[in-house]
Amino acid sequence: MQEFSLERMIQELEGLLGDKVRTGSDQFFTVLYIDPAALTILMGKLRDEYGFNHLANLTSVDYGEEFEMVYHLYSIPDNNKVLVKTRVPRTLAELDSLISLWPTADWQEREVYDLMGIKFKGHPNLVRVLLPEDFEGHPLRKDYLMGGRK
Repeated sequence: MQEFSLERMIQELEGLLGDKVRTGSDQFFTVLYIDPAALTILMGKLRDEYGFNHLANLTSVDYGEEFEMVYHLYSIPDNNKVLVKTRVPRTLAELDSLISLWPTADWQEREVYDLMGIKFKGHPNLVRVLLPEDFEGHPLRKDYLMGGRK
């Protein structure tokens, strides 16, 4: 296996995914912005070819018309990290599950489903994890009514 090169990784991913991936950075992470249709392709490459063996966490952000999913990935043996972001429209809040790549996605995807209402295709047990099954709505959405108020 070649020594890890962030620049090489980005070039290879841009060559493979074209305009479906964009790159950026903040003070802590290299950020990959991916089209939701190519999410599992990107994540599989990050795990299998670039050694990102740990999905530390995933979360979501409500931007009104869109939801953004945020994934923090680490290569523990190589001490590398990357942040992956993708957006889905509020009207079609659904992404592929990443459980087959990282089992740690299980409860985290369930939490996002429970609190934000984003569905994960292929998740083997996508049920509420924090709230009762008969709870109506998703309380972390900006349009969730609390006590009859918006």
